[in-house]
Amino acid sequence: MPAKPTKTATILKLLRRPKGASMAELRKAIGWKDHSIRAALTGLRKKGHEVVREKNLAGVTRYRVISED
Repeated sequence: MPAKPTKTATILKLLRRPKGASMAELRKAIGWKDHSIRAALTGLRKKGHEVVREKNLAGVTRYRVISED
């Protein structure tokens, strides 16, 4: 039986999509509160992932990984 992916791996998978992920999508996928998700994003940045934050035309903030070291 394959191991269940970690929540950090789930976040990375969503952030690697071309349009990234909104806070609502991340919250739904892993069940964490917003402050915990933001802390995880900071942790990914510290590990060398370039996580960017962008607002779409509707004003929704989306996060995505644009490069990795």
